[in-house]
Amino acid sequence: MTRVIMHGCNGHMGKVISDLIAADAAAEIVAGVDLTDNGDHDYPVFTSLESCDVEADVMIDFSSFKAADGVMDYCAGRKLPLVLCTTGLTQEQLEKMKEISKETAVLKSANMSLGINTLLKLIQDAAKVLATAGFDMEIVEKHHKLKCDAPSGTAMALADSLNEAMDGQYHYVYDRSQVHQQRDDKEIGISAVRGGTIVGDHDVIFAGPDEVITFSHRAYSKTVFGKGAVEAAKFLAGKPAGLYDMQDVIG
Repeated sequence: MTRVIMHGCNGHMGKVISDLIAADAAAEIVAGVDLTDNGDHDYPVFTSLESCDVEADVMIDFSSFKAADGVMDYCAGRKLPLVLCTTGLTQEQLEKMKEISKETAVLKSANMSLGINTLLKLIQDAAKVLATAGFDMEIVEKHHKLKCDAPSGTAMALADSLNEAMDGQYHYVYDRSQVHQQRDDKEIGISAVRGGTIVGDHDVIFAGPDEVITFSHRAYSKTVFGKGAVEAAKFLAGKPAGLYDMQDVIG
């Protein structure tokens, strides 16, 4: 049984993960941490990390980048494995994450979805065949209108995966409105759409002479990210210090 501390337990994803783990016979949440205790959970909730003294095997963090430093310090001090799901980390925080991974196991991925992380592998195989044969590669990502950053971290992870398959020979183009010239053969175009309540859509397009192949992933709810986080927590518990990602989870 994997014992989990849920940091950010009163947020949307904290509640999603609480429900998922409640139905999972291989894991349990032994404590939550959030700014307030609303009495909504069947596990103890602490209003600060410092007051949380419950023994656990792993922490899942789905909170805010503002809290990330405290979370990392807490887990490093206790040698507690950390599934770091919070997005928007600063470059300094990413460097700190690498440092604390020398003290305890840390798992960080641009996207926690099992489907997206499987897609990262599939498109590498496709690129080695299709891009080599002259197909152009484009990525189109769509998210809800409240999402501030563009392109998404997932879109960048997809582009990096394609480029890795091609030995880093490609460059990225984000906005063609200022580029009045023919498309370069060694570019990966990345386009962002923002509107409505789109949870997350990503299309990886291979466009060749007279045919187009598209790999698509649609997230219909944020539950897909919660499921990935739970699987990551079960994977990470008991692992030696080091930096892991979802590719390690799907194996």
